[in-house]
This record gives sequence, structure tokens and C-alpha cells, in this order.
Amino acid sequence: MTFAMLFAIASFSVSCKSDDNGGGGGGAAEGTITAKVDGTSVTTISMTTAAQISNGTLMVMGNDGGQSPNKAIVLTIFGFDNEGTYPIGGGANIYNVASYTETNASNPTNPQVTVWQAPYDDTHVGDINISEVTSTHVKGTFSFKAKSAEGSIKNVTEGAFNVKLQ
Repeated sequence: MTFAMLFAIASFSVSCKSDDNGGGGGGAAEGTITAKVDGTSVTTISMTTAAQISNGTLMVMGNDGGQSPNKAIVLTIFGFDNEGTYPIGGGANIYNVASYTETNASNPTNPQVTVWQAPYDDTHVGDINISEVTSTHVKGTFSFKAKSAEGSIKNVTEGAFNVKLQ
């Protein structure tokens, strides 16, 4: 799904959230996103990690800076309005999405890219918890189960972010 398409969907959709405060902020260092993907730790680098809030949509994204394979995480909350817990999947009016991507560029003329997307059906597959948001940064935690076009599943657990807003 392209960035423009995600924002087009945002203008026609609503996000649900619980009334809690989003829980703890997790353990991510400033400027990073951390998670375990099928039990293996992934940490983005601050140079390639960012967040932005635009037209009621919060997007947090980052990658690990070119390791092979390059690993990236993108979290998007449509209808973002403050701290709280935002579900990924689980209803007709919930359009929050998360993805995990691996890019193997050992052959630069033919890089191999695999994207695992959540949600992949109408079930609840995870949550994004916003514990703190200011005019300069956003902190929170997340977990989700994602599926590739080929049908493989990745479990993304123990996710945390502490990212500067652009």
C-alpha cells in the first residue's frame, strides 16, 4: 500500500481507541523503534526513524539502517487524537495498520522485498499504545501479527518507540 493511498483511506475512515492512557512508554531509546520479530530483536537507527501527525493521522516509521536484510517497521493510526490504545484490526471501522518489511539488496539490480501487513483479515491482530505525545515527540508500545502476500506470518512483539515528530 503506498503512502498516498494510506492518506486517501484516512480521509474516509475512523479509528477506535480505548480510553486508557496508552500504558507505559516501553524501553526504546530516543529516536528509535524496537521490537522482537519472531523472537529476534530489531532496532531502528535515529537517522532513519521519524514520526508525523497530519490530518488526524499518526505515522511512525523507521528502519535499521541498511543491514542485510534491511528491516523496517511502519505504524499508522487513522483518526489519531491523543494518548490511548488503538487496535489493529477487529472491526469494520478500524483502519489502523502496521507493517514489517525485509529488503535483501545483495543484488542491487533485483532487490528482494517482503512486506508483512497487519491487519490481513477482519480479526484483531494487535495494538498500538500511545503513552505520551507532545509537540515534539511521541512514545508508546505495540505488538501485532502480520501476514505476507505469500502467506507467511510474522509475530512482532515487545515493540516500543520514542520518536521525534517531524
